[in-house]
Amino acid sequence: MRNFSLLDLSPVPEGGTTRDALSNTVDLARAAEAAGYHRFWLAEHHNIPGIASAATAVVIGQVAQATSTIRVGAGGIMLPNHAPLVVAEQFGTLATLFPGRIDLGLGRAPGTDMATARALRRHMAPEDSFPQDVQELIGYLGEVPEDARVRAVPGAGTHVPVWILGSSLFGAQLAAYLGLPYAFASHFAPAMLEEALHVYRSSFQPSEHLDRPHVMLAAGVCAADSDAEAEFLRSSQMLAFARLRTGRPGKLPRPVRDLGAEIPAPVLAQVQQALSVSAVGAPATLRERFGAILDRYRPDELMVTGAVHDPAARIRSFEIAAEVLTGLRTS
Repeated sequence: MRNFSLLDLSPVPEGGTTRDALSNTVDLARAAEAAGYHRFWLAEHHNIPGIASAATAVVIGQVAQATSTIRVGAGGIMLPNHAPLVVAEQFGTLATLFPGRIDLGLGRAPGTDMATARALRRHMAPEDSFPQDVQELIGYLGEVPEDARVRAVPGAGTHVPVWILGSSLFGAQLAAYLGLPYAFASHFAPAMLEEALHVYRSSFQPSEHLDRPHVMLAAGVCAADSDAEAEFLRSSQMLAFARLRTGRPGKLPRPVRDLGAEIPAPVLAQVQQALSVSAVGAPATLRERFGAILDRYRPDELMVTGAVHDPAARIRSFEIAAEVLTGLRTS
């Protein structure tokens, strides 16, 4: 692992507002930059009361404006929701305003329920055009002839780095075929992690973008001064994920001491499995858990994420994680 980065969903805490969530995101980005994180990414989700990063490109602009060196990007933009030209214009504008600092991760899922997906797209195409849309988008961001009938302005010539995101073999195969960096969503969907990494690494085709495979692994994190305190703080995310899985999405809950009293045992088991690629605890525990993840999967980068109800505790969690990951970084 050469670099470590941070994924934020702008969680809206119970008792708070979306304005609070977006302000907390900016504060966290500043702290992440100071702590040594390489990237700060935001994700596109819609119609979820506990996530405020739906207008992802807008929030990226706010974060980039509030920081100065950290790379800022999308992890990711759900491309089926958008015309490739619009995304190219948005991220071309960001790259023009903040040169050398913008990343564009692309996902194939809608990032929402089907009713909201229909509202976003107005029509639902029966075919899967994601591979074609990715290539069209990359074309808009590259060198485009002056007489081209369609140009992204801004966008053309910005060469915003494009990543393929995924939690299955499809994204791994596409990223390998196009010679693009690949980020796996193991922080909430680890089932196909090892197989996807094998497919990507073994079938990678060098391109103008990369000469060899580049993998970023996502992992959950919740850190505190003691293991018990970290587990307590993490209960907020566990509760939120359980409620989302059972069709009751809401704001990020306050932490609880007894998760078993809040979540039925079968659901809790599912949540624990989904969030199993994670490190929770005091620094020594984090060091052991992160070390095991890095030894097993050998990612080029690690991206951590975690929702904590109290903003100050959330910042401190990521600061502790950065201290541990700095010690695990390789050249």
